Amino acid sequence: MTDAQMPLTVCFQDNALVVVDKPCGMLVHRSGIDAHATAFLLQTLRDQLNQSVYPVHRLDKATSGLVIFALSSDVARTLSQAFEHGEVMKTYEAFVRGHTPQSLHIDHALRDEVDSKGRKIKNGTAREAMTELRTLTSWTVPEPVDRYPEARYSHVQLQPITGRYRQLRRHAKHISHPILGDVRYGKGTHNRFIEERLGIRRLWLHARQVAFRHPLSDEALSVSSALPGDFLRMRAWLDSASQG
Repeated sequence: MTDAQMPLTVCFQDNALVVVDKPCGMLVHRSGIDAHATAFLLQTLRDQLNQSVYPVHRLDKATSGLVIFALSSDVARTLSQAFEHGEVMKTYEAFVRGHTPQSLHIDHALRDEVDSKGRKIKNGTAREAMTELRTLTSWTVPEPVDRYPEARYSHVQLQPITGRYRQLRRHAKHISHPILGDVRYGKGTHNRFIEERLGIRRLWLHARQVAFRHPLSDEALSVSSALPGDFLRMRAWLDSASQG
């Protein structure tokens, strides 16, 4: 059974909203990004719950993890405003190339790459963009990759303070620690090396936690997801491979 056929994992649900764990490789909704896609998170969730759902934010097709849906248009409007005002804290985990600092504040403006309808544009406006990085673990794998006799990797936690287009992937590239598996902003030699060793092809980025005020009760709400199984396999392989 494929990810598209598996029931979605619901991490939180009440009468106002639902938070689901999106599989890697699934679009949130129909888009020109992939005209051949046949499975979409919005329709799959709607069919699973047998009720209308309203998306309030997006997550790249290649990224796995938490996505919030409202169960009414009024709640969708409230949650969308919370995202616009920076009132939703999102925490991601990723595997990146190199040994990252223990902690790092990334403050690097990013130019708009798409317009409000998702169409690609050139020479977009540069907008403030900030990300907090914290290193969880680092490894050195004694195998030659590219021009070097060994490969270095890190498992990091990323918190976007702003919400620019593909911000985490672009910030990771900016600090020379691209996210593994990123075919646009990453390093092909390392992507192929990891894919060959694990037999897994994916962007190694997962939306692990969301925290926000509940749109009806105004109570603080924090929802987390489990690390995907392939993330656990990656950690186990890095632990083993780094031992030589």
